[in-house]
Amino acid sequence: MDPAEIRQMRSAQQAWARLDIGARLRVVRALRQAIAEDPEAVAGSVPNQVCGVLQRNQAETLVAEVMPLLAACRMLEREAERLLKQKRMGAGGRPLWLMGTRSEIERIPHGIVLILAPGNYPLLLAGVQVLQALVAGNAVVWKPAPGTEAVARLLVTKLTQAGLPPHLLQVIEGDASAASAAIEAGMDFLVLTGSAATGTAVLHQTAETLTPTTMELSGWDAVFVLPGADEDRLLAALMFGMRLNGSLTCMAPRRLFLVGLQPEQAARLEGCLQERLAKLPRVCVNEATRARLQAMVRNAVAEGARVALDGSTGYTDGVGATLLLQARSTMMAMQGEAFGPILSVMRVDGEEAAVAAHGACPYRLSAAIFGPEAAARRLARQLDVVHGVINDLILPTADPRIGFGGAGRSGFGVTRGREGLLAMTRPRVVQAQQSASKRSYEPLTAAHGKLFAATMRLLYGVDWHTRLAGLRAMIPAMRELAPAKPEAKNISEANFQPTAASGVQHHDGE
Repeated sequence: MDPAEIRQMRSAQQAWARLDIGARLRVVRALRQAIAEDPEAVAGSVPNQVCGVLQRNQAETLVAEVMPLLAACRMLEREAERLLKQKRMGAGGRPLWLMGTRSEIERIPHGIVLILAPGNYPLLLAGVQVLQALVAGNAVVWKPAPGTEAVARLLVTKLTQAGLPPHLLQVIEGDASAASAAIEAGMDFLVLTGSAATGTAVLHQTAETLTPTTMELSGWDAVFVLPGADEDRLLAALMFGMRLNGSLTCMAPRRLFLVGLQPEQAARLEGCLQERLAKLPRVCVNEATRARLQAMVRNAVAEGARVALDGSTGYTDGVGATLLLQARSTMMAMQGEAFGPILSVMRVDGEEAAVAAHGACPYRLSAAIFGPEAAARRLARQLDVVHGVINDLILPTADPRIGFGGAGRSGFGVTRGREGLLAMTRPRVVQAQQSASKRSYEPLTAAHGKLFAATMRLLYGVDWHTRLAGLRAMIPAMRELAPAKPEAKNISEANFQPTAASGVQHHDGE
């Protein structure tokens, strides 16, 4: 991007940010109407094949990408104005010593937001981020993943038809060098959805300019099975998660912990998994992913695991599901990462062992827990993840009100939901002093120290003894600081010395 383009975008962004938020939301409403009129055409812009292998059909694209995007539009229309509204801080909770100060907090846009989009859900993930950035008053540079440029071009066209002013949304195409050039051109905020390795490379570059970022990075997510879990529901959910989008989903199940199950129950579940996973269709992966999967299998064997299914070898048209049993938390397959259909099963004695085994993996995205709700909630609160789902898998995270993000090697910051909208802004605080007093500017003395110490005891002490002591110390301290009264003068003829300033004239006589 050349400097002239950046200047043009900045000028357009400043005008856009000055508009009432209602005007910006009218564009979103018109976009929602346009998509709802022909959702099939929008879904048709999303690639559904990789290497000639069908990853998902149109119905899956409609429900996984188009419908959640429409729901996100509606959420913005309903809630954005309230979330971004200027807030005035009342007197309640204001420190006594700041009496007279009025504070206001407003959310202002970053400026130009660079969105580096993924290839697995190119419409939903990037689309929501683009809309949130625009609603917040930003301009956007959108770098779609190679092969998904048609999605970006279609959404830009529909936003333009919906009334989005020119120069607010620009799509750049190309490989990683295009993203690097955009960062170098001068972005004010950056959102990346991608691998941990890509996140590390991008952060190295943004560190040079201290550009704030949101990193939504890889997952290597876990599923926990507690005693009393609905096995049929569990198996159906696992097959759904392994199959969804050709297993190219960051929240797909990769680690399965059987927590405190009886040996015969655990063996039965493992047998059912093997039978069902063997029927999953093969998916296309690149050679680096295939090699990574094969390395995980070799490492698992070396660490004593049993390979129930090895889908990483023997096929020329993709890879099948791989199932590793008797896994250990130190195995490569329990540490991540590979964007392919692999599942490792580990039996653990109880919750404490499950939490420890889960914590050995550096990825902190989401986790699913199947079992009685009370026990599942207890376990969820012990897991170091950003998103926990009970008796379900992946689907609840599509709630447009809910933010999404990771921790550890899964990144930081939030996209989507209410928090994702706020992340596209930064706070600006304006404080006005309404008191005419200038005492706070005077030099401080030892007497002031006595007053301040007494005030702290009175206002912030927890027990009444401390507060009472503060009150008792405050009174003499205030007296010490009180201005001295001028001494009264006796006025008499003897000491009265009239001057010109007194307004009395003196005559020597007639």
